[in-house]
Amino acid sequence: MPSFDVVSEVDSHELRNAVDQANKEIANRFDFKGSDSKIELNGTEMKVSSDSKFRVEQVVSVLHQRLAKRGIDINCLIANDVEEALKNAKQVIKVQEGLDKELAKKVVKAIKDSKLKVQAAIQGEQVRVTGKKRDDLQSVMALLKDANIGVPLQYNNFRD
Repeated sequence: MPSFDVVSEVDSHELRNAVDQANKEIANRFDFKGSDSKIELNGTEMKVSSDSKFRVEQVVSVLHQRLAKRGIDINCLIANDVEEALKNAKQVIKVQEGLDKELAKKVVKAIKDSKLKVQAAIQGEQVRVTGKKRDDLQSVMALLKDANIGVPLQYNNFRD
């Protein structure tokens, strides 16, 4: 029986490259001269720091541009509020990977509401979709691309 997995993953190597490129651009830009603006990446968490809230927002804008050029969808980022202290400001941005239970239920509901002859099962942080026909599975992929789930989805492990 043909099947595939619906997952939400971010390429960590591309994420690291995008952060490095953004830091390099920030170091070279004239409007950031004299400020202590930087992005630190620890696993799936980024810390953006600068000397004002405005500059933090500008650094995040540069980061979004670099992520987009590297093919990383910025919908997978969860940004906290900017925290301001006396002479610095910080923002923590988390990279969401995997489908949590609520998102997985949303994906399964969208598949079941489509009335296609496929079965969807939640398996950890992914959803396995199985069906008798390959065309039905491709219809599910098209349906999920059009649906607004809130995170970027990838389709792995296609078996025929």
